[in-house]
Amino acid sequence: MAKSLNTKVEYTEKATSMMGLGTYGDVMLGDVAFEFYNEKNTEDFIQIPWSEVDYVAAEVLPGKKIARFAIFTKENGHYTFSTRDNKATLRAMRGHVPDDKLQKSPNVFQVMKAGVRSLSHLGR
Repeated sequence: MAKSLNTKVEYTEKATSMMGLGTYGDVMLGDVAFEFYNEKNTEDFIQIPWSEVDYVAAEVLPGKKIARFAIFTKENGHYTFSTRDNKATLRAMRGHVPDDKLQKSPNVFQVMKAGVRSLSHLGR
């Protein structure tokens, strides 16, 4: 059984980890870390201390619905999650991640526009 980094739990929610194939489990936000525990295998877990979080990017769909969010760490890349209530999960993160580190990820059109702009600069 994995040992939690948190001494106090502030928020829990059913979630899916999007690392490789989707893994179902529980997200736990506490005073020390963001934690994900696989519901079938307790030894399969992700623990991200708040001090290691660089920023959080959320995919916002029309109607202000949040499909998923990614936590970018300072050293270990990024981890993508989707909870039953992503908006409430991100609100619970606000106490640990500054507002300027909670970002909206670019949508498909913004990515394509940036790609076309970068291609137009290659010819110069």
